[in-house]
Amino acid sequence: MKKTLTYITIVMTALMAASYLISEPKHTGMSLKTVAKADDSLHASSKALSPDQQQLLEEELDYYFERHNVQDEGYEMVVAFANGQRHQVDIPRQVPLTNVGLWDNNLREGTSIVLDSLGRTIVGTCRNNSLETGWRPDSLGIYQGEFAAEKAHGHGAYLTPDGGYFEGHWDNDKRHGFGINLQLSGDDPRLHVGEWTKGRFQGERMKYTSERIYGIDISKYQHGKGRRPVPILWDKLRITNVGKRGSHNVSGTADYPVSFVFIKSTESTTIRNKFYVNDYAQARKRGIPIGAYHFWSMRTSGIDQAQHFLRNTLFKDGDLPPVLDIEPSKSQVEQMGADRMFMQIRIWLRAVERSTGVKPILYVNQMFVNNYLSKQPDLKRDYCVWIARYSEYKPDLRLAFWQLCPDGHVAGIQGDVDINVFNGYKLQFEKFLEEETIKR
Repeated sequence: MKKTLTYITIVMTALMAASYLISEPKHTGMSLKTVAKADDSLHASSKALSPDQQQLLEEELDYYFERHNVQDEGYEMVVAFANGQRHQVDIPRQVPLTNVGLWDNNLREGTSIVLDSLGRTIVGTCRNNSLETGWRPDSLGIYQGEFAAEKAHGHGAYLTPDGGYFEGHWDNDKRHGFGINLQLSGDDPRLHVGEWTKGRFQGERMKYTSERIYGIDISKYQHGKGRRPVPILWDKLRITNVGKRGSHNVSGTADYPVSFVFIKSTESTTIRNKFYVNDYAQARKRGIPIGAYHFWSMRTSGIDQAQHFLRNTLFKDGDLPPVLDIEPSKSQVEQMGADRMFMQIRIWLRAVERSTGVKPILYVNQMFVNNYLSKQPDLKRDYCVWIARYSEYKPDLRLAFWQLCPDGHVAGIQGDVDINVFNGYKLQFEKFLEEETIKR
């Protein structure tokens, strides 16, 4: 009994302290009609986060709200979080002595203390001998929420002493389903909102609606593969399909205007797209925001490629930032060496920025991000990213554009077309055009 009472003292002390682990952010988000009053302990814990953590939280919330609206999955949950609400499971501060310990011939009812199979102590509410909700401290933090078979199951939250917070769905003690996760410690502090599968974050499941900003990227292949070039019917451009690769949640029927276009201009140090100049003129004539991209080669230097790109590309007032398309294979990177590759990439980026007056955009795929770009924090911090990821989930990265598919359909263009979407909505796109485009 003395050992059991010691458990009770430790657990109850941890539970009372848990309310002070997370502070209420200053960001008010967007008020809901039915906002529940946050627990008073949250208002009293403004000092729980350090100034640096508080600033990181503000930046993450600002970034989220700048690029989402009420149509996005989980938006209201983030609003509630920004308004200071946290998932709360109420349990009495006193546990009846008859409910202490495990009993063979007595059904647990009401508030009880339970030890799970790993020896973790749970203080929760039981019904018909089954634990339904409760609190469970462990070596990393405190879980509070629903249980099944003494494991986290259903809706619950996890709080850590460093200011971390997760709220969402659990299954068999793992995050599984939709949730929101705030990570303020480590090398990559982030606010993750989206789907988890067996504890692994998959990403934000996107819903494609007419309010999003869509565009295309084209090269010589959009003019056919035969000797006689196929013209692009610029006055008929309309996105009618966002591709078959991956699962795309399209609201209604895809029928979107082309709001921006990137055209391949050059590759390596000798290759040029012979259709570039005319396509550029046609897009500009119709007022479509336009940019150019250079396809990176691992065989030549960064400065030689930059000079080739600058000599053969048009840069006018209002044009989108130039793009460096980086798609090396794993074997190519291993042969050249990642350090040398990024040294040459930085040379290209700096040369093009000096000439155009704007920072170029990096176009990469998910594999490149995972294996290489994640180890280049300055590039992720200082340059906009355009990423190719053909799945139902938005790339887990701060980015300007992402490529939904390589096999979309566009009225006015024969064959498959790469379909892209801007990371944000109309106001954010207008801001991007105002702040990031070429000024001449």
